[in-house]
Amino acid sequence: MEIRSAQKLTWENKLAKGFNTSEVPLEFCLLQGEVAEAFDAWRRTRDNLGEELADIVIYVMSLAEMTGVDLQSAVEQKLAKNAKRTYVKDDASGTLVKVEPA
Repeated sequence: MEIRSAQKLTWENKLAKGFNTSEVPLEFCLLQGEVAEAFDAWRRTRDNLGEELADIVIYVMSLAEMTGVDLQSAVEQKLAKNAKRTYVKDDASGTLVKVEPA
């Protein structure tokens, strides 16, 4: 399934069930709760991690629809942008740091 199709299905489900379709701040708060649930499922090695991650994606798709973002295009553009970036390992922390183009 393409992201664009899934985004539309997610929106149709929200409309059919009477879920929030207009309060963007509320949707971000609910998304934060889903991220916490996914982390808890991972931390406790529960079998429902996939379901919790799916909930996160569904909330993101809903936010995209609420704000007029074509998530498929946005993800494709961001992946292309990230592919061109260069990263180096920071000696002090060991984490990867983005190298800004000159």
